[in-house]
Amino acid sequence: MTLSSERCFNHATREAVARCPECGRYFCRECVSEHEDRLLCAYCLKVLGVRKPGRRSTTGLVRAAQVLVGFVLLWSAFYLLGRLLLTIPSSFHDRQIAQEEQYPR
Repeated sequence: MTLSSERCFNHATREAVARCPECGRYFCRECVSEHEDRLLCAYCLKVLGVRKPGRRSTTGLVRAAQVLVGFVLLWSAFYLLGRLLLTIPSSFHDRQIAQEEQYPR
């Protein structure tokens, strides 16, 4: 059978224009919707929209890991900056070096 000889599953008087790839039934233009480059019937679209109870989303876990990695990177950067500042001699902080250059003894 060809598509032109099929009738809509919901509307028997209308000619079918598409076949749902999920359930295999034929539908008219009003009964199908495009989803991810596929034409699906309303029932199959509804089924795809409902999450399966056995599957959990890992989005929250991934975001928590990203926050943790970001925190560790920032902490490491500030730690290394602090260690770098500790290598500067204390006489530099007291402006003794600058004063000795201006007024040699």
